[in-house]
Amino acid sequence: EVQVAESGGGLVQAGGSLRLSCATSGFTFDDYVIAWFRQAPGKEREKVSCISDSDGITYYADSVKGRFTISSDNAKNTVYLQMNSLKPEDTAVYYCAAGLFYCSGPAGWSDMDYRGIGTLVTVSS
Repeated sequence: EVQVAESGGGLVQAGGSLRLSCATSGFTFDDYVIAWFRQAPGKEREKVSCISDSDGITYYADSVKGRFTISSDNAKNTVYLQMNSLKPEDTAVYYCAAGLFYCSGPAGWSDMDYRGIGTLVTVSS
């Protein structure tokens, strides 16, 4: 059974940090690209970051570049999203997903093979 489980969300003040975790099982972790998406109230879901261990590629949306860092622990089949200098506009439900796609390409939520149910991040001003 495939599992994709996000954790680490919560309430933080602007300027603070959070680390999200995406624990996976049930598929060959090394073969998949793992991505973080987010959806703010009233907005479309957007791809925030992704990591492709097989070719060492990472991607960040312009809105988070320089503040978020994605990493993976292949021994634990887990991907992390370290979020620093958080802003109120980062408030969203953050989702983790896995798929077979080019990390820096246009693949979106519907292209993912496996998806989590999300974790809420709220950044207060």
